[in-house]
Amino acid sequence: MSGVEIERVSFGYGGAPILDDVSLNVAKGEFFAFLGPSGSGKTTLLRLVAGFGMPSSGTIRVGARDVTLVPPWKRNVGMVFQSYALWPHMTVEANVAFGLEQRGLPRAEIGGKVRRGLELVGLSQLAERRPAQLSGGQQQRVALARTLVVEPEVLLLDEPLSNLDAKLRVEMRHEISALQRKLGLTTIYVTHDQEEANSVADRIAVLDGGRIQQVGTPVELYDRPANRFVATFLGTANILEGHVTGRQFQSGGISIPDIDRADGPAAMAFRPQDAQIAPPDGPGFGGTIARREFLGGTIRYSIAAGTHMIVVDVPHHRNASALEIGTPVSVMIEPARFVTLAG
Repeated sequence: MSGVEIERVSFGYGGAPILDDVSLNVAKGEFFAFLGPSGSGKTTLLRLVAGFGMPSSGTIRVGARDVTLVPPWKRNVGMVFQSYALWPHMTVEANVAFGLEQRGLPRAEIGGKVRRGLELVGLSQLAERRPAQLSGGQQQRVALARTLVVEPEVLLLDEPLSNLDAKLRVEMRHEISALQRKLGLTTIYVTHDQEEANSVADRIAVLDGGRIQQVGTPVELYDRPANRFVATFLGTANILEGHVTGRQFQSGGISIPDIDRADGPAAMAFRPQDAQIAPPDGPGFGGTIARREFLGGTIRYSIAAGTHMIVVDVPHHRNASALEIGTPVSVMIEPARFVTLAG
């Protein structure tokens, strides 16, 4: 088992940059996620770690070994593809054995490793089936077992749950997380789904435009986003552009006191659950309910306040009365709940 070091890696096609000076470290045994929208460079970066491409510049190390120019079959890195890439004419057992056979292992050793691999993912009873006879979740497990049996130093997962329905995605991400913890295997997981990344990863690198925007734990990224992109990509955020004068923040008709930062232009953000709705004569700034969405555990209100539309989440309880559209209210936020954004 090894960690992964990516040092000043850039990559592009025909002069168009896809990755721009990317550096990060994945610790040994860590479950790490690359998170970002389509075109952010996250899958390209994963494929460079796997060896399916060479950086334009920079270095990639697995453990202490520089693998930048090493072909994929000599890196001892295992990758589970988005499409699973199973051989349709082979049984589950044969699919899992394929990588071991390519390495020239003795037949008896292959048989033992395949049995243990199928037991690990709970598919021992389906060894003789073919991929077309399996559900999407079962196919995903076969692809995972096929990768794990070759005992890679690092496991790479490229959007492995994107072909599954919503309920199965939740079940499978729990299974993958539990399996990674059990094996202690260094794992890098690519996804565009922030809920998925938050639920499985120890740390996350948020990418956009081929650059890393921020690296941190899920809680750090959510509570302390570094910039506008991170704040809005990881959940809903209210962002107010304005100016601080004498600890008073002014933005589009909204005034907020006791802001602990220097005078000057500022972009302040807060999450919908960090605000409270009060009667119109209460503390805070005034507004009017413009929209209401029932989300099950919460009711999401959009409140017209000055030139802004402020989103506030209120816990829903059985038989509770919701506020009607057009109701005047006050919005209260503790100054400590605000985050100052850069860039």
